[in-house]
Amino acid sequence: MSYQAWFECINRDCRETYPINRIIYKCRTCGSLLEVRHDLKTLKRKKPETWKRLFEKRYKSNQWPFGSGVWGKKEWVLPQIDDNNIVSMYEGGTNLFWAERFGKLIGIENLWIKLCGNTHSGSFKDLGMTVLVSQVKQMISDGVPIKAVACASTGDTSAALAVYCAAAGIQSIVLLPKGKISVAQLVQPIANGALVLSLDTDFDGCMRVVKEITTDETIYLANSMNSLRVEGQKTVGIEIVQQFDWQCPDVFIIPGGNLGNVAALGKGLKMMQELGMLDKKPRIVVAQAERANPLYRAYLKNFEVFEAIQAQRTLASAIQIGNPVSYEKAVRTLQEFNGVVVDATEQELADAAALGDKTGMFNCPHTGVALAALLKMLKSGAIDKSECVVVISTAHGLKFTDFKIAYHEGRLEFPCKYINNPIEVQPTVDAVKDALYRALQNRRIDV
Repeated sequence: MSYQAWFECINRDCRETYPINRIIYKCRTCGSLLEVRHDLKTLKRKKPETWKRLFEKRYKSNQWPFGSGVWGKKEWVLPQIDDNNIVSMYEGGTNLFWAERFGKLIGIENLWIKLCGNTHSGSFKDLGMTVLVSQVKQMISDGVPIKAVACASTGDTSAALAVYCAAAGIQSIVLLPKGKISVAQLVQPIANGALVLSLDTDFDGCMRVVKEITTDETIYLANSMNSLRVEGQKTVGIEIVQQFDWQCPDVFIIPGGNLGNVAALGKGLKMMQELGMLDKKPRIVVAQAERANPLYRAYLKNFEVFEAIQAQRTLASAIQIGNPVSYEKAVRTLQEFNGVVVDATEQELADAAALGDKTGMFNCPHTGVALAALLKMLKSGAIDKSECVVVISTAHGLKFTDFKIAYHEGRLEFPCKYINNPIEVQPTVDAVKDALYRALQNRRIDV
């Protein structure tokens, strides 16, 4: 069968369409964001069980490029691309971790953490970047004069863009807010050969600049306002359902900053629903840091008013965004999936991340925001302890060791509940025994 995809305006009163190989980020008619649309009529010619068997056969296989968690669903993502132009690190296929001990500690039995940070560049952004960079490589091979791919970033997007461009042999350009990302995140694009520009502004300031420089069509825009990113990222929800043997969980909790990941999660689940592969409609919860919570503020007003804010410095630096590009798409997702928005203070997100770590996780602060939202919703009764809940962990904790060290050294602006410092002991057996005896006598975790 010949499957097709194209760009389409998200404005229901417009719905202008554009070919998938066109350099375009917003509708030329009304200025709204675009999305990738698929020929569902043709996709429906395969029965749901046929799609399931095909995806199961490909999953983590050695058949290029279908072992990738993204490209194993190529017909649902970017069907027209030549396999030779796909740039893949076999992204996706990440662990769905049963957080049994953490769940028992907080009073929920069926809790799972989707470890999206267990991927090549250490975050879920790989899922979208493989699609975007692959399409750029396809366009270059077709004669389009693209010289470089650029993004504004608070860390994870730049790392993913740099590594996929390095693998493709395409120059990447990264605009970062000076002094606002971790050293681990800064070194990733540097190591992978990106042209890194450090701007004395915040993410929103970097975003304004990158949108201007990419009006030159030889520099391609890689931020999530480019709907190719969403196409790759939408596979996370599909993959989670697949990992549950095609049974959908009750609740998804996902951190939200620029909100492309929220829109992507909903897009993948909606596609499954339209193709008869979703047994129920889950709820989607978006978790934001209190210091960067424009979506939460709009949610409190039933999304009738949106006001961009000046995001304040937060430990959850990757979602320190006050004017999210994908706001409209995220609102549509929340409205379609009985959505809720919750925010978390700095102390709540830091303590939640540390508590999760004590039960075997190694959380980034953004996952801490999602875990804090879970704790608040359990306490209020908004989530029932009998429900199956999946928290989407967006990045690997090793990118945020400065945050963890500061927490356990008690150097944050609030009391840290779960501090665990090394004990200085004299190098004698008796001293070590005495220290162990005293420490083990008091060893317990209080939520």
